[in-house]
Amino acid sequence: MSDAIFTPDGDALIPSEHARGPWDPGAMHGGAPCALLARAVERLPTAVPMRCVRLSVEFAAAVPLAPVTVSATLRRGGRRLGLADATLRAGDTEVLRATATLLRTGAVDLPPAPQEPPPPGPEEAAPARWTGGGEHPAGFHLTGMELRFARGDWERGAALAWFRLRMPLVAGEEPSALQRAVAAADFGNGVSRALDFATHLFVNTDLTVHLHREPVGEWVGVDARTDLDPTGTGQATSTLLDARGRVGTGAQSLYVDGR
Repeated sequence: MSDAIFTPDGDALIPSEHARGPWDPGAMHGGAPCALLARAVERLPTAVPMRCVRLSVEFAAAVPLAPVTVSATLRRGGRRLGLADATLRAGDTEVLRATATLLRTGAVDLPPAPQEPPPPGPEEAAPARWTGGGEHPAGFHLTGMELRFARGDWERGAALAWFRLRMPLVAGEEPSALQRAVAAADFGNGVSRALDFATHLFVNTDLTVHLHREPVGEWVGVDARTDLDPTGTGQATSTLLDARGRVGTGAQSLYVDGR
């Protein structure tokens, strides 16, 4: 069994079984390829130090558990603001497309921020046991990520869960704070599910992550809730956390249907 989510092979990235998702054994969990898009954006050269503060990913199709290529371009490069585009392809098919906002970083004098109590951390949380079924022992939600619930569980309803990558996203590389945050944010829909996996589909068709600061440490908290409409649409919204408190937000549009 591989000890990384992806392994480079020339221009391609080869997924291991740790990238598999819960909906289709032949497809990836969305968090893994979304983190690859974040990686591509971070690797873009900029004129001044910049940080990605927004990543918005559109899912054109399920990402197959097969080799993928990722590319990114800087659409606008300035000294304060950068705008980037990134795509992920399986063969000749574009399956994910992302846009990103980058802002310059530098020291700025700010007044003291109001202090909030820190969230219950991963050391206070219970290890999670997957209850959604499936015949495969490996997957991003099973072996790629360590998951602990500080509030709620896999049952229906809002929840606060902590996530940590069990292995490198890409073999030989240390995952960045942005990659960790994006990978965790795609779980908002799952941990706050409002429906039963056995009776309904509730698949996110996009993911948008905003970060006002980078999370510190290996663990990223996802404090999530899901809202649904009888017309077959929904939204999962998440507050993203580290041990110090809030770092940003995540949002996912949901396609909802019966099985």
